[in-house]
Amino acid sequence: MQEYLIRTYHRPRPLPAGRWRMTQRWNDLLFAHWPVSVSQMDAVLPGGLQADIHQGSAWLGVVPFWLDRIKLRGVPPVPGTQSFPDLNVRTYVRDRETGDPGLYFFSLEASNLLAVAVARMFFHLPCHWAEMHIDQKTDREFAFYSRRRFSKQQVIFQARYRGLGPTRKLAEAPTGSLEHFLMERSCLFTLNRVGQPVRSNLHHVPWPLEEAEAEIDRNDMAESIGLKFPNQEPVLHYSRRLALYIWPPELLRPVLAPRPVTVAATPSG
Repeated sequence: MQEYLIRTYHRPRPLPAGRWRMTQRWNDLLFAHWPVSVSQMDAVLPGGLQADIHQGSAWLGVVPFWLDRIKLRGVPPVPGTQSFPDLNVRTYVRDRETGDPGLYFFSLEASNLLAVAVARMFFHLPCHWAEMHIDQKTDREFAFYSRRRFSKQQVIFQARYRGLGPTRKLAEAPTGSLEHFLMERSCLFTLNRVGQPVRSNLHHVPWPLEEAEAEIDRNDMAESIGLKFPNQEPVLHYSRRLALYIWPPELLRPVLAPRPVTVAATPSG
C-alpha cells in the first residue's frame, strides 16, 4: 500500500495531509459519457461549484461497476459488505472561488444497505439502495441491471458492455485529452447535512482504460436529476480494476465565527 500511495507523478498536487478514511477497489467499469450544455449543467449544480468544460461542453457520466476490498480505517471488515455492484452518476466541476477541479456525484446506487448508510453518514454522498446485479458473460463482457428502491419515480439502468482490450492511444492519453479530463480527478465535492459544500480528497494511480462497446437498453439516470441526454451516442471506455483511497470530508470554506463588536467600536447615532 505504501508503494501505491507514493505513486503521485500524475497528481496536480501532493497527497493531502492526514490519513485516508476508506479504501476500496473498483472493478469492471463502464464509463459512459455524454456532452451537456454548460448552462444546463450549471442549473443543477449546488452553489459554489460550476461545470468544468472540455471541448466546449460539460460532461455527464454514468458508471456501472462492482466493488470489493472495502475497508474503513480502524474498523474490522463487516461480513456481507466486501463485494457488491454500484452505479454512479457524475459530472466534472470546479470550485467557483479557487478553480480547483474535482468530481461531483449527482447520485450513487448500491445493492448493499450498510454501504449506503456509510456513504451517507461518513461522506455525505447521495447514495440510494437499489436492486442490482452484474453478470459476467465473458472475460471482459458484463450485463448490468439497477433499479432504485423506494423511489417515487422509476430509476432504472440496464446495459450490456464489453472492454475491447488495451491500446497504446489510451495508455498514453496526454494532459488535455478527453480521457485525462474525465479520469484524473483528485477530489470529490458534495454537500453536508446542513447544505454546506465539502470536499473529500482522493488518490488513485492513472486509470487503465480500454475502448468499449455497450448496448444501453434503459437509462433513467439523467431524468432523475433533471437533465436530458443529448441525442447522440456516448463516449465509452472500460477499465478492468483500480484501487481508490478516500480522505475524510472537510468544509470547502470553513465558517468564520462572528467577531464581537466592542462598545467603543459601535457607531454613535
